[in-house]
Amino acid sequence: MALKDQLLEDLKAAMKAKDEVAKLTLRSLKSDLAKKEVELGRDLDEKEEIALLSSAVKSRRDSVSEYEKAERKDLADAERAEIAVIERYLPAQLDEQEARAAIESLAKELGVSEKKQMGQLMNAVMERYRGQIDGKQASRIAAGLLS
Repeated sequence: MALKDQLLEDLKAAMKAKDEVAKLTLRSLKSDLAKKEVELGRDLDEKEEIALLSSAVKSRRDSVSEYEKAERKDLADAERAEIAVIERYLPAQLDEQEARAAIESLAKELGVSEKKQMGQLMNAVMERYRGQIDGKQASRIAAGLLS
């Protein structure tokens, strides 16, 4: 099922269940997808959908950190709830060990071993594991691997 269709079905279910967080989050995602499709003049492919969802999660994570700095636990918790809804549509996240193993393997595959090649490694990681590895986590692991 296409992401748009899945969002619509889940939105209907959230409305019936009176799940306000899911309802608002899914409406927002549906709107973001529609805007992007209008902007591009075509339907999004799977990679573009994952990129859009990842961006939505990233922006909410940034908001969580800002709310925590401002000691607004209520708003931070609301953003975390939205992240949980969005993550249902993303591929499963790799844990620290799996991410490290994947990045090490990719570095060997590309023959990357120096810090100055980090950009090449990061581009490959984000292309292959988009939505599965957080960019900050990947950057930290890659920086530790390259000398």
